[in-house]
Amino acid sequence: MVQQPIMTMGQKIPLTIKRLGINGEGIGYYKRNVVFVKGALPGEEIYAELTKINRNFAEAKVIKIQKKSKARQIPPCPVYEECGGCQLQHMKYSYQLTAKRDIIVQALNKYVKSEAKKIEIRQTIGMDTPWHYRNKSQFQVRKPGNHVLAGLYAANSHKLLNIDECLVQHPVTTKITNAVKKIISNLNIPIYDGRSLKGIIRTIVVRIGIQTGEVQLVLITTRKNFANKELLVEKLKQIDPSIVSIVQNINADKTSLIFGDQTIILAGKETIHEELGEFGFDLSARAFFQLNPQQTVHLYNQIKKAAALTGQETVVDAYCGVGTIGLWLAKDAKEVRGMDIIPESIQDAKQNAKKHGFMHTHYVTGTAEKWLDIWQKENFVPNVLTVDPPRTGLAPSLIKTILQVKPKRVVYTSCNPSTLAKDLQELIKIYHVEYIQPMDMFPQTSHVESVTLLTLKS
Repeated sequence: MVQQPIMTMGQKIPLTIKRLGINGEGIGYYKRNVVFVKGALPGEEIYAELTKINRNFAEAKVIKIQKKSKARQIPPCPVYEECGGCQLQHMKYSYQLTAKRDIIVQALNKYVKSEAKKIEIRQTIGMDTPWHYRNKSQFQVRKPGNHVLAGLYAANSHKLLNIDECLVQHPVTTKITNAVKKIISNLNIPIYDGRSLKGIIRTIVVRIGIQTGEVQLVLITTRKNFANKELLVEKLKQIDPSIVSIVQNINADKTSLIFGDQTIILAGKETIHEELGEFGFDLSARAFFQLNPQQTVHLYNQIKKAAALTGQETVVDAYCGVGTIGLWLAKDAKEVRGMDIIPESIQDAKQNAKKHGFMHTHYVTGTAEKWLDIWQKENFVPNVLTVDPPRTGLAPSLIKTILQVKPKRVVYTSCNPSTLAKDLQELIKIYHVEYIQPMDMFPQTSHVESVTLLTLKS
């Protein structure tokens, strides 16, 4: 007798949503099978239609909500359902903060179950006003008909959504993008076509210094010279007095990467100035900088709190970038050393340290594992190691080096609860997890950042 499959495509099933997944989708169970449902919230009883069936899980869409969650709200953004840039606008903000903490709890239960119950996971630190916080927009430009569009691609599609107002972007970035769109259209400058690869203008990038009000406008084009370029620059200069830097970046490749290798200053300065706490940073078009500076100050203060410096400690800032975390700690440290694999970042870190008058900082190019190993052989072991890795988490070779070098305190800043929990699997062999502090850096999205303090077991 042939066994019927438990689930089939298009099948309609009842589901009770138990929790939120790492991408903001509701998670329910049908005959012990995990089902992910976009737009469903914990506690809701729904009818769903199966849209995708895999070996270990299925995906479904909501047909009807039988019992609504009290966390549900009408998303304020008109293109929220299509856009995919935010995942949680249909959830009231206080519930988002609870759900983000729960995503960390889930990850710990999956990877370090024996320890999970003992770990103190604090309440998520959120924003008073969780809107208009992003200091940078990168809107693709296309012209499917007679009108120039600028925006983001609809989730899982090649359809560009024209975005005239984005509720998580700083309003100035949106205002300037809209003005640029109009100017390009009026001057009839050819728009890039992703299929034919013809056209000039690909992307409009706008970044604002939240504390200084300075704006940098970047146009990504397929070539350096084109008709009406001088007139375009003159018109761009007139948009708003806050624009202090107009830049052209050339990217002729068929790629999903925004920036190419060549950057030209068209008008004004090469950089804009931004401030974080008492520190100032000059940002060029391609320089990485946190997208939510207001929350970054709170994040760095949590790192500082966890490091618990008295002025006697040596600190190593792994994955240091332009040195922001190390500089935040430098005033209270005996010595700060940092490393990054990108040489330009190390140059910036050295300049930033010099500019702020720190003589006890030392920055080198290379991996953290390489330098920790070299320095250990020279009898230098940091009292505090701070790490802020990419979403993939710590490199296995770095974990191995940490277990061998044994810094007394490790402050682990994570943007991915799953890779944090996987890394803790190894680190808890010799470290005690004192606490995890979740931080909401990106309200209305499913992303959650956290600061974890690890201390060496005696």
